[in-house]
Amino acid sequence: MLILERQYVDEMIAHALEESPNECCGILAGKDGRCVKLYRALNAEASPYRYNMDPDDLFRIYREIEKSGWDILAIYHSHTFSEAHPSQTDINLAFYPESYYILVSLMNPEQPIVRAFRIDREDRTVAEHEVHVVSE
Repeated sequence: MLILERQYVDEMIAHALEESPNECCGILAGKDGRCVKLYRALNAEASPYRYNMDPDDLFRIYREIEKSGWDILAIYHSHTFSEAHPSQTDINLAFYPESYYILVSLMNPEQPIVRAFRIDREDRTVAEHEVHVVSE
């Protein structure tokens, strides 16, 4: 189970809505399985069908996470027209099996859906994990 404070879920949803109709993307940094910071990243694809984190953003984010002694807890992105489930492209690009992959679906923008998965692209397995949202 992934436990996230409401502020991080709200921020991912806000990011997805702001970038719509294009997909948004970002990283949640954590320590001991608890989220400590959300990083928005620029989707270099600027596309409603795929995301690719801008290399400069990614480098900056990785450096700050490493310097702070944190881990990549989760990688998130939005699906603007489809359900919150990893696509084949998402599976092919899942290079961090130890991290969660969070998807925010805007199929119904008034009721966004947030789901978390672990993806092992080598084994081609996708396992959903419950997202438990807590108040601060």
